[in-house]
Amino acid sequence: MLKEQKERIINELADILSRCTVVVATDYRGLSAKEMVKLRRRLSDLGIEYKVVKNTLTRLAAEKASKKQLEAFLTGPLAIALSYDDVTKPARALIEHIRSSGSVLRIKGGVLGDRLLSSEEISMLATVPPREVLISMLLGQLQVPLQTLHNILSAPLRGFLGVIQARIQQIEGG
Repeated sequence: MLKEQKERIINELADILSRCTVVVATDYRGLSAKEMVKLRRRLSDLGIEYKVVKNTLTRLAAEKASKKQLEAFLTGPLAIALSYDDVTKPARALIEHIRSSGSVLRIKGGVLGDRLLSSEEISMLATVPPREVLISMLLGQLQVPLQTLHNILSAPLRGFLGVIQARIQQIEGG
């Protein structure tokens, strides 16, 4: 590979690493070409980039993008899954692929922001509900105190209204 090509690849990879929210490193040893195509297609449909990368070029790109934590996974064959929005999406997609197909794909770990994640932490990240669900759960929890306050403040008024309606029925009835 020519020096210019290597520099171009390093710059592109550094740009990608600096823009992504999460990087999941995988060992793809033992995957057939057919399974790799299937995995890439599935990840692409979810908006996740999946790249097979050379360790030396990735090390240089990680330094350039201030993601030195990624160096911990730069041994052996390496493919990285990159997501730009939902941090749980790549972990969930890779774990689902491994479970559904019985794949030999192995998750080495990942980088979330500036934090290094082990393969166990990536598995735990896969169990976190999607962002939209977490937001709706938060909103639901925020409504509980407001609903309770509303009930407490309106209870005397409801009681007074009940007394007035009973008195009206008493007068009308006779």
